[in-house]
Amino acid sequence: MIPFEYQRVDQAEAAISAVANSQNTKFLAGGTNLVDLMKNNVERPTRLVDITHLPLGRIEELPDGGVRLGALARNSDTANHPLVRQKYPLLAQALLAGASPQLRNMATNGGNLLQRTRCYYFTDPGFAQCNKRAPGSGCGAVEGINRIHAILGASKECIATHPSDMCVALAALDATVRVLGPKGERSIGMADFHRLPGKTPEVDTNLHPDELILSIDLPASPYAAHSHYLKIRDRASYAFALVSVAAALEMDGQQVRSARIALGGVAHKPWRAQEAEKTLAGKPFSTAVIEAAAKHAVGGAKGYQYNSFKIEMARQSVVRALKIAGGVA
Repeated sequence: MIPFEYQRVDQAEAAISAVANSQNTKFLAGGTNLVDLMKNNVERPTRLVDITHLPLGRIEELPDGGVRLGALARNSDTANHPLVRQKYPLLAQALLAGASPQLRNMATNGGNLLQRTRCYYFTDPGFAQCNKRAPGSGCGAVEGINRIHAILGASKECIATHPSDMCVALAALDATVRVLGPKGERSIGMADFHRLPGKTPEVDTNLHPDELILSIDLPASPYAAHSHYLKIRDRASYAFALVSVAAALEMDGQQVRSARIALGGVAHKPWRAQEAEKTLAGKPFSTAVIEAAAKHAVGGAKGYQYNSFKIEMARQSVVRALKIAGGVA
């Protein structure tokens, strides 16, 4: 780890000023991802701005029936908050499926949004080829060990996956991210917050370098009664998803009024399966409709040498998650 400057702030405006016009300054919250990357010399900030004393840890109900999750609220507190458990059990399940209890007690909601990939070629500087870490160097995973890598939305520059469980649920729940920058506040929908790799895989999100995450806002949801987060992984705890599915249904008897489906572990960002959602909407909740939706969810998927199995795994996972959400599994 290289030497760095440390600064603590207690106002959001001071935090913004601290990173303005600085190319190598990072915000520090829980540090569960950033500090590991610094130890491995993947991230090399020259200054850390400690934002843990900012008043951004509240979880509160919004006037429209939604819920605001403070950026500095811990993952464990968010998962166990009565409002989240009652209104968004899908999110609670996703959070509790992530990491370990010790990490959830440290990790913040804002930090979870900004997790970087766990691709072997990114996290180990011993591998020269990684366009995310060293733009223009190539992607070692394309012809290398790619068992955990993307099957949807990848490019020849990068086939890494986004590691978060929380973000998959947030994508399904149509969350919005409130941020503050030098020009004031703005909101970014979860669908637009993370980026696909394209030709610039080193840019993970559409958050500007001088912007601070304030909160994650969840709209009022009709999906509390029929939702499920399914995570398929190599071991039962403290492992990243090979495939995960956030499935949510709004039911009218045995009819699907609307549906939300997002996949994790399959793309550079949480993958919203909108064609699958359209297949379910307005249809009877039957095996045939579920199977058709699952097929649409993996439409266009492309496997590589070691991860082609994930295409069928993802399809079957969508089927299973939908059946559990609908109460027929």
